[in-house]
Amino acid sequence: MTLEEKYQQLKSYIKNLESLAIAYSGGVDSTFLLKVAYDVLGEKVIAVTATSSTYPKREFEEAKRWIEDIGAKHIIIESEELDIDGFSENPTNRCYYCKKELFEKVKEVAENNGIVFVADGSNYDDLGDFRPGMQAAAELKVVSPLKEVKMTKEDIRIISKDLQLPTWSKPAFACLSSRFPYGHKITKEKLSMVEQAEDYLYQLGFRQLRVRHHEDTARIELGNDEFDRFINKNLMRQVGSELKRLGFTYVTLDLNGYRTGSMNEVLKNGDL
Repeated sequence: MTLEEKYQQLKSYIKNLESLAIAYSGGVDSTFLLKVAYDVLGEKVIAVTATSSTYPKREFEEAKRWIEDIGAKHIIIESEELDIDGFSENPTNRCYYCKKELFEKVKEVAENNGIVFVADGSNYDDLGDFRPGMQAAAELKVVSPLKEVKMTKEDIRIISKDLQLPTWSKPAFACLSSRFPYGHKITKEKLSMVEQAEDYLYQLGFRQLRVRHHEDTARIELGNDEFDRFINKNLMRQVGSELKRLGFTYVTLDLNGYRTGSMNEVLKNGDL
């Protein structure tokens, strides 16, 4: 299908749902889905955002701004993943626990507001990565309109730009729990270290980044186009000093750069 055909099919798919509660994070995918759904269904669409220690304040404030621009009803709930049995131990299926908790709460909000379906922003590219959260979505009958019409991340960015959505060029983002190697315990203190470290790098002007937490070591991943600016003796010392102040003993730069799911690189088929 052409991109226009996918777009029209997406609108038709959403129209057939009649009413929709979207698990909304403020990212590229969920913002695009919310915009299209609101254009098609109007007041029969609500956005539901879950706050927790794994969701940076920076992202939450942006999400609220984007929803105000779109005009959809926004409901904010709490979903503290660290309270879920087994989550903080960071097993390989950690995302399953998180998404199950989230979708159950969004479904409750949907029922209380007379909404028939719950949707997430998963896109077609997500099928190519290890994403245990999809199992939770399937079990709870959460629909994924973008995935259903085979829209890729690039498709979504292109149409988002045409729709003048501010998220069209926003770097990919994942919850802060993804910064920890599997089996390493996740705590609020460690999450705060990561959030503050990433906020600091954003303030320095870096855009596509991750700070991976390897206990006493911070492993910084940067987009390939941002390496040259980072390789500056004074800047590196400045970053190293700040991250040590936050509690890290060692600060490193990953020479392979940013890539989604880098923590999955240690997994073998038997671990999945």
